[in-house]
Amino acid sequence: MTDVKDKKLEIPDFRPGDTVRLRYKIIEGDKTRIQPFEGIVISKKGSGLSKTFTLRRIGADSIGVERILPLHSPNIVDITVIKKGKVRRAKLYYLRDKKGREAMRIKDRK
Repeated sequence: MTDVKDKKLEIPDFRPGDTVRLRYKIIEGDKTRIQPFEGIVISKKGSGLSKTFTLRRIGADSIGVERILPLHSPNIVDITVIKKGKVRRAKLYYLRDKKGREAMRIKDRK
């Protein structure tokens, strides 16, 4: 008998510059729902169980939305790497200054 809580999440190998689709469990009162979030990984920090990563996407009205998430969070249901990006930096904070499509444009890594 396996419970959902006992299932270990397989974390794919992703780096800054990759586009990732994340499904995150949100608990509101006694209800839970799964919220998708897709964006570019702009940084990874920490080590071990306290490792975090930052996802950034462009929301409605060209407003940037960032989420800092623990990599080993029990609320992460699924992580999927959609596109691998080729970047020269470990932290892509310069994307915060860009507007529109230019903020999401990163070359593809093969």
